[in-house]
Amino acid sequence: MDKKQATNMEVKKNNRNRVFRYLCGNGIVSNPDISYELKMSLPTVTQITKELIESGLVKENGALESTGGRRAKALAVDANARQAVGLDITKNHISLVLVDMTGEILKYERIFQPFSNGEEYYCEVGRRLEIFLDESSARQESILGIGISFPGIIDLKGQMIADSHVLGVNSLPFGSVGRFFSYPCFFLNDANAGAYAEGIYAKEPTRFFYLSLSNTVGGAIFSDGRLEQGKNFRCGEVGHMTVIPDGRACYCGKRGCLDAYCSAKILSDAADGKLERFFEGLRQGEAAFSRMWEEYTNNLSIAVNNIHMVLDCDIVLGGYVGSYVETYIQGIQAKTARRNTFAEGGGFVRACRYKVGAAALGAALKVIETFIEQV
Repeated sequence: MDKKQATNMEVKKNNRNRVFRYLCGNGIVSNPDISYELKMSLPTVTQITKELIESGLVKENGALESTGGRRAKALAVDANARQAVGLDITKNHISLVLVDMTGEILKYERIFQPFSNGEEYYCEVGRRLEIFLDESSARQESILGIGISFPGIIDLKGQMIADSHVLGVNSLPFGSVGRFFSYPCFFLNDANAGAYAEGIYAKEPTRFFYLSLSNTVGGAIFSDGRLEQGKNFRCGEVGHMTVIPDGRACYCGKRGCLDAYCSAKILSDAADGKLERFFEGLRQGEAAFSRMWEEYTNNLSIAVNNIHMVLDCDIVLGGYVGSYVETYIQGIQAKTARRNTFAEGGGFVRACRYKVGAAALGAALKVIETFIEQV
């Protein structure tokens, strides 16, 4: 194949991808709509949508209202032509989510399942997954794959879970996990997955840092539709940056790490292990919880301001704590603004959009996005 042919094929694939992506994100549209919005010729768009209809990914949905001429055919993605599963593995639970081609959540479930790096555990997770899919009435042939979220360093080059302190796992090949499932598996770090859920369907190009405040603290940089991975796939691991020199012991063996001050466990451990109980008490004005929240957000504001100073982008608070902070975001913004050198206010700090199952959702959306890129 000569260079000109290869270039033409790349252009056609890129155009097809743009059209399909537009259809995925815009509901019912017409060929003229697509042509106008994507600045592509109408014959080119018409040929592409014809191919997508023939492949079963797009369907005709009647006709749109006339604006004076012939009524344009209404086109829409066949959302359930393909589906994806997200699986978030944590120390004590698994979360499962099923999404359609447009990213809509069809079913979500969180199950108590203590982690153990052995065949019995993965077999049980696989069994739970099949029950979940059966209850969802999902067709096996429509499942594109499983996005699997792990708390730890995901080495995409070495194809392994390089290190997970919280799960006690290191150098675990993807294949050692994937062999227990009947579908292709895609692996993500949990904070990366949460960031992906937060940013992948943004209408405008966006760059932000996702700060995951779960039982471990992590982070991810999302920039214009992509995750920044870093040289050793450790980009965003702010849970182990020092915020208090020689401070509290961290589970990693060091002292003064952000994780030791802003883990969700700091709050839940004070409320019988239940984070919702902590925030319920905080809303009711319980003094002990109010004092703890004051200290927690003081430390959080240090970290948030430091991250913003380095990256100069919005900071999204996610994870378990992030699902509760919207009510308190103005206070966090004010504390952060007082630390900010440039007097820009704290509006760059915001609460996450997805309050429940963000990591599982992001892992599933990564599977969908991988498919879209190949259309």
